[in-house]
Amino acid sequence: MTSVFPGLDPETYASHALHNQERMWPETNCYVDLWIEVLAAAGFTPEAMLGFTLTQDFEGDQFTFFKVPLEDLEELYDIRVTELAIFDTVESHVSAQIARGRLCLVEMDSHFMPDTQGVGYRQEHGKTTVGINRLDIANRVMDYFHNGGFFRLEGEDFDGVFQRNLPEGTLPFLPYTEFAKFPKTQSSSAHQRTTATALLRRHFTRRPDDNPIAEFASVFPKQVEAVAERPFGYFHKYAFNTLRQFGANFELLASHLAWLDEKAHGNAIAEALKISECAKTVQFQLARAVTRKKFDPLATALDPAIAAWERLMDDLGQRLT
Repeated sequence: MTSVFPGLDPETYASHALHNQERMWPETNCYVDLWIEVLAAAGFTPEAMLGFTLTQDFEGDQFTFFKVPLEDLEELYDIRVTELAIFDTVESHVSAQIARGRLCLVEMDSHFMPDTQGVGYRQEHGKTTVGINRLDIANRVMDYFHNGGFFRLEGEDFDGVFQRNLPEGTLPFLPYTEFAKFPKTQSSSAHQRTTATALLRRHFTRRPDDNPIAEFASVFPKQVEAVAERPFGYFHKYAFNTLRQFGANFELLASHLAWLDEKAHGNAIAEALKISECAKTVQFQLARAVTRKKFDPLATALDPAIAAWERLMDDLGQRLT
């Protein structure tokens, strides 16, 4: 059966170092995590793409669900990503693209993904993005990138993710789908480094005008009071879209700066990691606050991250402008 990346086996697959369990945030969000693993499988350097993390903002009810801009992928690696139109079954489109060496990124229901065992598998429905490396329609088997790893599903789970058992008369399965075209010749490490440096400067000019963590802190206690009135499962969704998003974002920024020049960016790396660590600490405080319904300690909990963001931007401003 044709694969985009031949030879990958879920049983022996080793995740990239950016998903090492010793990191503060071993997983970030499904889209960035997927691209980290896909780039590594293709022989590229995932750290090169992470300059866009400078642009993360607070959007009023959540932090930016940070995603690598597609134009960055093209500039860095000559990977071209665009939307795939779905007018037949999703399986037939994916098979056609795999046969041409293209990877399809498909929004699917994590309810049927065994790699989410203990979190969402067969417990709740959730939208997530996977990259399909191999598809065996006849035997109902799919090998796919998801979050920080590479997995296989089959049988009833295969039918589930492709929604093959929908009642008659329901709308067909029409997920948002992208497909990636990989270059015949890989860009050099030198090209990736030079381009990443230029992109970092570009993204620095696109950073938020105001400190996004300070904006979040101003509404954080009130938001948590509202979260505490909801079923406890809602806590996880709230924490994912706030503390985890900016915590993971800035840990990835630290990794990007270390890859570019660890010595030159030492101060900025330290500040980015302080932001990430503060988010991790406050996530535990958030759980206690929701359980005990005591919210006053949250008023100043984010102060270290607020100050670190200011120092981080000042330091990068001196080096990048």
